[in-house]
Amino acid sequence: MTLENIFDKYMNNNNIFTNRSVLSISFTPESIPHREAQMNELGRILAPSLRGEKPSNVFVYGRTGTGKSVVTRLVGAELEKRSKENGHSVKVVYLNCKMKTADTEYRLLASLSNEFGVHVPFTGLPTDQVYKIFFNCIDSVKQNVIIIIDEIDALIQKNGDEILYNLTRINQDLKNSTLSIIGITNDLGFINNLDPRIKSSLGEEELIFPPYDAVQLQDILRNRAEQAFVVKSLDVGVIEKCAALAAQEHGDARRALDLLRVSGELAERTGSIVVNISHVDQAEDKIDIDRTVELMRAQPKQSQAVLWSIVKNDKKNNIETGDIIDVYHEVCRENCLKPLTQRRVSDLISELDMFQVINTKVISKGRYGRTRVVSLNVSDNIHTKLTNMLQQNFL
Repeated sequence: MTLENIFDKYMNNNNIFTNRSVLSISFTPESIPHREAQMNELGRILAPSLRGEKPSNVFVYGRTGTGKSVVTRLVGAELEKRSKENGHSVKVVYLNCKMKTADTEYRLLASLSNEFGVHVPFTGLPTDQVYKIFFNCIDSVKQNVIIIIDEIDALIQKNGDEILYNLTRINQDLKNSTLSIIGITNDLGFINNLDPRIKSSLGEEELIFPPYDAVQLQDILRNRAEQAFVVKSLDVGVIEKCAALAAQEHGDARRALDLLRVSGELAERTGSIVVNISHVDQAEDKIDIDRTVELMRAQPKQSQAVLWSIVKNDKKNNIETGDIIDVYHEVCRENCLKPLTQRRVSDLISELDMFQVINTKVISKGRYGRTRVVSLNVSDNIHTKLTNMLQQNFL
C-alpha cells in the first residue's frame, strides 16, 4: 500500500456516522433527558441575579458522567441570555481545574481575568497583583459574576483552600458587582474537609446529581444516536448493551456515549455498514485499556514510580508495603528521583487503590501485628500496556 492510496479504503467505505462529534464529551446538547429537576433547581438558585441580586453559592455533587458540568453550563448560558433581555448584566465564566490553564491559584485568576478581556501572562506576576487585576475586572461595571469551577476538588488538593477563602472575601470590597461560585465535584465529602471559615460562607446550597439507570441511559443514547448515525446503521441491542454496561459503572453517561462512539468507529474501520453487539464488546475492551493507561500516564512521576514498584513485585500473590517501598527506593535511585517518606508512599498506594488499578487489604500477621497487602487489579491486556508504558518511563 502506497502513501497515495492509504486513505482510499476509508474514503470508499459507506459512512456510518453523520456527525460523530455528537457523541464526544465536548458536545453540548440542547436538552438533557432526566435532568429536568436539577436544571430547575439550579435555575431557581441563580434566578435572583436577573433582578440584580447576588445568588447563593452552590456546590454540585455527583459521580462522573451524571450531567453535572453540562447542566451547569446550559443553565449558565440561558441565564446570560435572559440577563441581556432584562437589563441586569450577568457574566458566567466556566473553568475546569483539571486543565493546565486553571490548576493553580495564579493560573485560575489569570484565566478569569482573560475571560473579562484583560490579558494576564500565565507566569511572572505576584499573585496579589493578579488578584487586584481580577478584582478591577469584575468591579469595573455593575454586574453579577458567577464562576463555575469544575473539578474544584483537584484545585484544592493541589493548592489548599486559601483560594476559596480569598474569592469569598472579595464580595466585602466589591462596590459595583457581586461574585458567586458554583463548585462542581465528584467528592461528596469535599466540603466537609474545608476550613470552617470557608465552609460557612461557601456551602450555601447543594445540588446532588444521582447516577443514571439503564433505561435513562438508553433514552440519552437514542437521542444522540439520531443525530450521530446514518439511519438503520445500529443493530438491534447495541444501544441497550451500551446502556447496560455503563449502568454497571455507576450510571456514567459519558462511558455509555464513549462505548457507542468507539463501537461505531471500530465498525467503520472494518468496512461494516452496521454497528453490532460484537463491536460493543471490542469497544469495551479498548476503552478499559485506553482509560487506565491514560489515567496513569497523566499521574505525577512519583505516583508512576510507586506503581512501577508494584508491577515489579507482581509475581508475589500478596505484595506487602515493605516490599513495595524497597523496590521504590531502587527505582528512585536508578532514575535520580528524591524518595518520598513512607507515609507519603502509603498515601500514593491509597490513591492507586482509589483509581481501582490495585486492590489493598489489611491482614493479620498474628503476634507480628497487621500489615497492608497489595495486588494489581487489571486485566492481562491492561497489565501489558501499563508495563510497556512504565518501562519506557523508568528504564
